[in-house]
Amino acid sequence: MSSRTVKQGTGGRIDRQPKQPLLRGTAANQSPPSPVSPQLQPQPQQQAKPVKPQAKQAKVSADKQVMAAADQRAASKLTSLLRSSDYIAGSRDRHDGWKSAIHQYVSLYNQAETEQHVAAIDDYVSDRDHCSRLHGRLERLRQRDLLRGCLPSRGETKAELVRVNESAAEVSVLVKLHIKRQMEQSGLYYIEERTESERIWLAQSGGYWQIVRIEPVIGERRPRFGISEYANGFEEAEDYMAEGNSLVRSTPFLNYELFPQLKHRQAGIPYRRDLAAAYADQWWNQPNPAYEEFEVNCTNYTSQAIFAGNGPMNYTGKRSSGWWYKGRNKGGEWWSYSWSVSNALANYLTAPRSSGMRGSVVQSAEELQLGDIITYDWNGDRRFEHSTIVTAFDAAGMPLVNANTVPSRHRYWDYRDSYAWTEQTKYRFFHIADLL
Repeated sequence: MSSRTVKQGTGGRIDRQPKQPLLRGTAANQSPPSPVSPQLQPQPQQQAKPVKPQAKQAKVSADKQVMAAADQRAASKLTSLLRSSDYIAGSRDRHDGWKSAIHQYVSLYNQAETEQHVAAIDDYVSDRDHCSRLHGRLERLRQRDLLRGCLPSRGETKAELVRVNESAAEVSVLVKLHIKRQMEQSGLYYIEERTESERIWLAQSGGYWQIVRIEPVIGERRPRFGISEYANGFEEAEDYMAEGNSLVRSTPFLNYELFPQLKHRQAGIPYRRDLAAAYADQWWNQPNPAYEEFEVNCTNYTSQAIFAGNGPMNYTGKRSSGWWYKGRNKGGEWWSYSWSVSNALANYLTAPRSSGMRGSVVQSAEELQLGDIITYDWNGDRRFEHSTIVTAFDAAGMPLVNANTVPSRHRYWDYRDSYAWTEQTKYRFFHIADLL
């Protein structure tokens, strides 16, 4: 059998062409790729050749080199990059050190994600609060995917040790988990990915390392500015207003001498939805060095993708108006709130204007097209804290989105698989104008 991937069609989609699923294939003719890396595949054994007596000394020397190389590989096996597929399932021996305990946790976490059930990890982690939190998230995920007719067919989780505080009897680790799942829906397959972070505490008891506490880092919930800004889309602090009033009109982010066609830009240029989605796919898990990377980066990332699709910046020189980005100037932040804050972007998109970057609110996710925007109000208090951009569709024509802060690629749009989601979560669906 063979595996074949067909990319989603591209185009302006001004005429609202039928949505195509991200990947094609049937259960009968498509074989999911193996999650084991090529270097981990078993190698065919070679038939041993008889050793001649005169070559015995050379063989002993060669054996020593092989053993030394094996020792070196064993010493470096548990590095900052831990693969779930490396671990021998069922081993409970933690005498090898706390890294072995983390390694097993990553393996069991991958099993729980793929099975959508906390049982795999429940007996290994003594933090009952985290197990209950994980159980609620996986239960929401399982119920949602059953309703979608979508099931995970394969999963892989890798972990990177970002920061370690180590003592003789206790260790705290900041771990970045890269989760990849292959989903099957109506005989079609697609891959969704996300990168999440967790803080893990381990304690040693009787020569064993045990995971005693886990706290997920919920990046989507972390505000960058004050409550007033989130409520109104403007920063009301007097020092910011004074700074904004003193600025001269900002110069363009692009050099018009290099791009003369933009200098005399005419209204009515099509929004290139394919380019916006392609940009979002390229930079979903790494920052574009042409821009600042913010601690809360979701709206900055979304704005960059819109701009890549021909979204025109509106330079006002004031952070509380327009939609623009210039970078830093003598340590100062030169970009509008609408560029970098979800609630401000939502307000800017809905402001009445006849040209430029704008959007209209639609009532459901089914109405969205490639390059459209979703904002998320986790608590139902009308303050939108997270932004995503539509980059693909599943077999049922529902949006799959990309996001940042918690980097995500082709994630199902409702975010029920996130710790940030609550029963009060509200969404706003923005259709970006076809002509800008």
